[in-house]
Amino acid sequence: MSHISRRQFLENSMFATAAAALAGQTHQSVFAQEETGEKLRVAVVGVNGRGGSHIDGFGSRKDCVIAAIVDADEVVGNKRADEIEKRFGTRPTVYLDMRKCFEDKSIHIASIATPNHWHALSAIWAVQAGKDVYVEKPVSHNVTEGRRIVEAARKYNKIVQTGTQSRSNPGMRAAIEFLHKGGIGEVKLARGLCYKPRGSIGPRGNYDVPASVNYDLWSGPAAVNPLTRPKFHYDWHWQWDYGNGDLGNQGIHQMDIARWGLNEMSLGESVQSYGGRFAYVDAGETANTQVCIHEYKNGKRLVFEVRGLKTEPLMEASVGVIFYGSDGYLVMPSYNGGMVFDKDGKKTDKVFAGGGDSHHFANCVKAVRSRKHEDLNADILDGHLSSALCHVGNISYRLGTPVAATELNSTLKDDKEALETLDRFQRHLLDNKVSPDSTKITVGPKLTLAGTEEFSGPRAAEANKLLTREYRAPYIVPKTEDL
Repeated sequence: MSHISRRQFLENSMFATAAAALAGQTHQSVFAQEETGEKLRVAVVGVNGRGGSHIDGFGSRKDCVIAAIVDADEVVGNKRADEIEKRFGTRPTVYLDMRKCFEDKSIHIASIATPNHWHALSAIWAVQAGKDVYVEKPVSHNVTEGRRIVEAARKYNKIVQTGTQSRSNPGMRAAIEFLHKGGIGEVKLARGLCYKPRGSIGPRGNYDVPASVNYDLWSGPAAVNPLTRPKFHYDWHWQWDYGNGDLGNQGIHQMDIARWGLNEMSLGESVQSYGGRFAYVDAGETANTQVCIHEYKNGKRLVFEVRGLKTEPLMEASVGVIFYGSDGYLVMPSYNGGMVFDKDGKKTDKVFAGGGDSHHFANCVKAVRSRKHEDLNADILDGHLSSALCHVGNISYRLGTPVAATELNSTLKDDKEALETLDRFQRHLLDNKVSPDSTKITVGPKLTLAGTEEFSGPRAAEANKLLTREYRAPYIVPKTEDL
């Protein structure tokens, strides 16, 4: 696999002159901004979707200003800039290429909301250019990318916040504290839910890239392939070159809460996934119905369910997390809190609630001022681990083979929890007029994790290849030694 050094990147992007000054940006300069009232200057990278929330999150603050907009779609970028000028009174500079933006040494924070395949490289380039970073979830497109961001953040002493805003919401923080203090007893199982119906994205074909899009810049680390989906923006989530399915789109939020609640700081001992893209045939490649089972050494389990077809809530949660304790259940049906059920499954009056995105942007600014990554509620290490759990689940799925439902039942026959999950999975298919008896389910292998964010044992060689990707020069996520 080809790679590029930091020096090569700086030279290739005409970045060398500014980089020396930016990489040496002192802590004192940030403190000086706080003392003098100077605003932190923010560049929002990727503004078509979630980037709008970044604009609001930083732009609404008295201590920040949206100084720059970066988007590979010229129409989208200028439209956002017009909106910012109308709302906040100052029009930001608009860039197509983030490298040109990062040359501006007056930019303090790069706030990244690009498609997933750009998250890691954007964050690393920004860190190398002396910027602090807010990067959307999942922080990476594959496992190794996330670890590279962590390494870059630590090497250059930069603040890197992950966009899992539940971590900063007071209601969610109170609920997790209650859980960690034994509020529902011993917890051995967390179940993440992404019950979020999604329709077909349209037939696979050859479509025209919008004329306003610089497709080379948009593709970045991925190959410049023909556009095979009707809708250019957003629907990239369901194609492997750019997205990670709903497991890594919506699901990463709930995966993060589940791991946080279980108090785990690793990828566990093993992972297995099964599922498929059911009920329609379209340009999408990722599963729309999927189960991932993560196991930890201490007997804990994290089970994750993606349902992209119509389904009923489980214990009043559709997009949420359920913690199973020896003394009851804690159900998180939102981003900002939860409710407690007793051992018999009856809801109690114990409820946690409160919060919004503004808390998370405030936490990022606080850490930028303090220069302590420990002040972050969602430091990049947490973002990496939770994102990587999604990635390893997808790796098992992608290595899977189609089998009959009866064969899967037989495979899981000694695992009560797995069978219960499979039973609900199959009933969900039936409810959507998909017969498990006549439909093949893609069943991935149970993969062993070696404790080094790599796989060991059977199928390890195949699985380890999917921990990274082939990059297209010059859009190459650097190896550790090249950061």
